[in-house]
Amino acid sequence: MSLPPLDTFEAAIIDLDGTLVDTLGDFDAALNATLADLGLPPLARASIERMVGKGSEHLIRSALQASGGSAGTFEAAWSAYQRHYRHVNGRHAAVYPGASEGLHRLRQAGLRLACVTNKPRRFAQDLLVAKALDHHFELVFGGDDFPEKKPHPMPLLKACEALGTTPARTLMVGDSTNDAQAARAAGCPVVLVTYGYNHGEPVTAVDADAWLDTLAGL
Repeated sequence: MSLPPLDTFEAAIIDLDGTLVDTLGDFDAALNATLADLGLPPLARASIERMVGKGSEHLIRSALQASGGSAGTFEAAWSAYQRHYRHVNGRHAAVYPGASEGLHRLRQAGLRLACVTNKPRRFAQDLLVAKALDHHFELVFGGDDFPEKKPHPMPLLKACEALGTTPARTLMVGDSTNDAQAARAAGCPVVLVTYGYNHGEPVTAVDADAWLDTLAGL
């Protein structure tokens, strides 16, 4: 499968974690500091990687279950995680090679850009600024902006509405089944990068219109 030329699109919606920035180190640091606060054993980075992508609530609940914590400690874990993540946000993260170039090419093609992530918007905005990617985007929407998160289509449809574009001419760029399923349900074409976080499953097996080893390939 292949995408039509970029200039046939009006806009692009870009995921953040696993697509633009490798933030696994941040998740590792914040989540294990949270577990330590609760007297729970740490989790291996590989285990954390499989939990990433469905928002902070899912990540924390999954981590508590994996480390033997009780569901009743969720509120304490949530509070601790917010504190720790705010402290480490961007410190253990790196922009993927080709990501900035890919965003530049999309803008050169005349596309308007929105970042849509399941990460809380405050953390997403701070990370984009820290990694000098914020200037590419007109809009940033986080997992706390809407009642539903990806893979629900709502965040993508709301982003299209805010941009004033039609889903069929708005390209979704992500790294996981969450992005692909949201795009399909919203009616957006979708391209996935091969290097991100897809819950331990090969992303090339996901229903998408194209796959890229680097966003510079756009």
